Amino acid sequence: MNLKDTLPPNVVFTNADALINWGRTNSLWYLLFGLACCAIELMQAGGPRADLDRFGAVFRATPRQSDLLIVAGTVTLKMAERVRLLYDQMAEPKYVISMGSCSNCGGLFDLSYSTLAGIDKLLPVDVYVPGCPPRPEALTEGLLVLQEKIRRERYLVRKAA
Repeated sequence: MNLKDTLPPNVVFTNADALINWGRTNSLWYLLFGLACCAIELMQAGGPRADLDRFGAVFRATPRQSDLLIVAGTVTLKMAERVRLLYDQMAEPKYVISMGSCSNCGGLFDLSYSTLAGIDKLLPVDVYVPGCPPRPEALTEGLLVLQEKIRRERYLVRKAA
């Protein structure tokens, strides 16, 4: 007789990594921070039609309570240091989604003297969402890709000496 057969049906077996990742995956709080026209699509994704809340993604207005930064729109050089400051104020573990071609690579304004040619020059980006501007469904797909990435992370693994 197996041990699993003798226990009640509401007992679940798992490891600590899977439990921690389940909690982190289903409670991504993103920083409410939009820079340009992609911010309109970000607001639409948080609205009732796309509804990011059903994936556990809730917006927060402060970086200290957020663990996801969605960079939505054109990042100018003047704004870049503020974006970095907000990223540094976020608690670990923190993730970044780059939304739209302007934040991915500079987009239409790439040749401008005042535009950062991609947010990955400033921050480590986990997921890129292409488009100009990307639809809310594309951002939802990017969030699902990030959730899958978080599910595969290992936190409690011993590091080799």
